[in-house]
Amino acid sequence: MVSKPSRFLLLAVAVAFISGSQSANILGIFASLSPSHLIIQMSAAKVLAEKGHNVTVVTTLKPVVTHKNITVIQVPLSQEEKRQMSDTVGKMSESDNSNLALSLLRMMGQMEFKFRRNAKTLMDDRVKDLYLNEDNKFDLVLSGYFMNDFQLGFAKKVKAPVIVVATMAPNQLVNPLIGNPLEVSYVPSISDSVEKGKGLPFKQRLTNYVSSVSLGLFQYLTERRNRKLFKEIFGDDPTIPEYSEVLKNTSLIFFASHAASEGPIRPNVPGAIEIGGIQIKDKPDPLPQNMAEFLGNATDGAILLSLGSKVQGSHLKPDTVVKMFNVLSKLKQRVIWKWEDLEKTPGQSDNILYSKWLPQDDILAHPKIKLFINHAGKGGITEAQYHGKPMLSLPVFADQPGNADAMVKKGFGLTLSLLTLEEQPFQEAILEILWNPQYAQKVASFSSLYRDRPMTARESVVYWTEYVIRHHGAAHLQSPLVHMNFISANNIDIYALFAVILVILVLILKALVKLTYRKFFTMSRKEKTN
Repeated sequence: MVSKPSRFLLLAVAVAFISGSQSANILGIFASLSPSHLIIQMSAAKVLAEKGHNVTVVTTLKPVVTHKNITVIQVPLSQEEKRQMSDTVGKMSESDNSNLALSLLRMMGQMEFKFRRNAKTLMDDRVKDLYLNEDNKFDLVLSGYFMNDFQLGFAKKVKAPVIVVATMAPNQLVNPLIGNPLEVSYVPSISDSVEKGKGLPFKQRLTNYVSSVSLGLFQYLTERRNRKLFKEIFGDDPTIPEYSEVLKNTSLIFFASHAASEGPIRPNVPGAIEIGGIQIKDKPDPLPQNMAEFLGNATDGAILLSLGSKVQGSHLKPDTVVKMFNVLSKLKQRVIWKWEDLEKTPGQSDNILYSKWLPQDDILAHPKIKLFINHAGKGGITEAQYHGKPMLSLPVFADQPGNADAMVKKGFGLTLSLLTLEEQPFQEAILEILWNPQYAQKVASFSSLYRDRPMTARESVVYWTEYVIRHHGAAHLQSPLVHMNFISANNIDIYALFAVILVILVLILKALVKLTYRKFFTMSRKEKTN
């Protein structure tokens, strides 16, 4: 006979063996051309790989986040495509993009290259082999979102449910996939903030409504392009459903946001799962030796300057670079400056360290960092908020101006225009943030709120991914809005019925009035005649 302790030991071993053998095969389609988006998407994939799942990822760019359980299939850009990509970013950085909706409409032609390159990646033979080879079996698809709903057809090809990974908060562009309601009267259309304890005033509601209409037009044009690309990629398969039906295969959306701290507070359907901060490590990795020593000797603190992975020094106006160097080189604080061409830096100064690549999250976690000068990308702002670092934002395009304005309204820092940057305002803004403690205090308070959750971002990714795998999709969580057209979703047919009824009642009333008037008039004439 087996003793009682031994039975418990055998049971524990059996449970461990069973749970360890239940690793799933997960496919990540992260083919967009945004490095910052890829970091968030790969961070979600890495969490699942660390949990023991087998993850295969399709990318165009080389990911900086990796894991031994992640197999990467990269369809890299050619040299000509890299040049075209750089030119596109350069053109966007030269324009005033403070209005997101209008800037998106202006950039439709410039963005066409990105979407076509995304489609080209999906049509590569190595990628197509994922569904043509019958030996490949996938339990789930993670689809990286960048207005590229056409790639959701890939989940149908591999016969797996799909979770969309969106590097933003719930918004008008992505909400329709899960039937999240559009609340224009009090939820900003893309990136803005609502003051605590207040609703949106008339002017802001009017602006929000106009932005929503503009985004609706952009959405319509985007859908036309998505349908076309969907047909080009999957049109030769008669078994694949129509484009609009494929979109209904979406089980959940992982949003890189946290509404309880960031706002705005809005209704979300169960399929909206917030994983804001997924790219942030629980414990920062050690910094490279040169950076560790540089920050360790920063007796007056340090500043991190990074304008993201898209905007490079070559995209900036030369006189703007000179103005930035003139200000930064005179500061007591040490500065780590992300700069790609180390052979041609803005200038030499003992307090400035240039680096073409930065472990941004790890640097922001360092206690000597007192200010983060950024381009107001969602990822960078999230990391600064998490680590409680005040910011000076120099937004360039897309959602960055809105992100910067929201950050300023929350009291976490200041913003300036990179297009019109001058030395004195730049210096004054830096010194204001460094010496006025209110910015650091407010962002530190937010950091505490941002971290306080029932489940961490990593735990949420693991739980909900495995939930969808266990149930072979999550159709039971879908909002009825997913299956309704615009007319029925907005009760336009009911309003039309009421309008018809009202018109009929008015016509009947008009006829009764005429009949009564004629009868009364006829009686009056008879009385006069008598």
